[in-house]
Amino acid sequence: MKRILITGATGNAGFEVIRFLFLNSTDCQIVAGVRNIVAAKTKLQDFEKLEFVSFDFEDPATFEKALENVDSVFLLRPPYISDVDQYFKPLIESMVKHQIGELVFLSVQGVEKSSVIPHHKIEKLVIDSGISYIFLRPSYFMQNLTTTLLKDIQDKRKIYLPAGKAKFNWVDIENIGEVVAIVLEKFEEFKNQSVELTGYENKDFGEVAELISEYTPHKVEFKNANPFQFYSIKRREQMFPAMIMVMILLHFLPRFQKEPRISDSFEILTGRKPTSLKAFIEREQKRF
Repeated sequence: MKRILITGATGNAGFEVIRFLFLNSTDCQIVAGVRNIVAAKTKLQDFEKLEFVSFDFEDPATFEKALENVDSVFLLRPPYISDVDQYFKPLIESMVKHQIGELVFLSVQGVEKSSVIPHHKIEKLVIDSGISYIFLRPSYFMQNLTTTLLKDIQDKRKIYLPAGKAKFNWVDIENIGEVVAIVLEKFEEFKNQSVELTGYENKDFGEVAELISEYTPHKVEFKNANPFQFYSIKRREQMFPAMIMVMILLHFLPRFQKEPRISDSFEILTGRKPTSLKAFIEREQKRF
């Protein structure tokens, strides 16, 4: 029986990967790599056959046990970790040591054109390691609206970012989890390939704010931010510096790039169209 280690198992993406693996009635043994096993067992209590193991990106001592007898790994980058050499290089080296045969890495769309983002360096580490891989490259997460950006939306009725009028392609993490589950179980079909995963809509944050406003009693507005002012404000809000820099790169650089490509990978793999922004906002409207 193939054993699959899911990193970031209690986060949005990891949770959806686990959910779809079980929905697909997988014959694989799923192992959740988590920092706090007790808390994770509560959050993931609906998955009776799920195993748990201690795993912490910031503690290489946890790698040995977590990778024991593992055949496949689903790897993501926690938003607060940007130092690839410090945190990911030892992990990839440990995977090589344990002869991990399959690695699915949740990268990002356009990574091949942006060497400054951590995902680019992680992809290079994986390729250089010789581990067989699938790079899943999704576009901008719809769930950023209900996580990182939610406090500003709720408290200030604003989306405050250095994004200008840049167009972003929007994808639902539920769609990502479903695709990851598929490629984990059909790894050989996609081995050593990169798969772009997008929705079918390119919209700027002004358009998205207007759409959210249709489902809330109080109007939500988009306010463009100067990158330096954005950094200063988010530091006062006690956001980690590395996280702020990632947010600036993620939202500022697209102002100087072409609109994102739209991929039909989700529809090809599932036979269904990806979630629309309207459907997502309607689904999550109580949170806004």
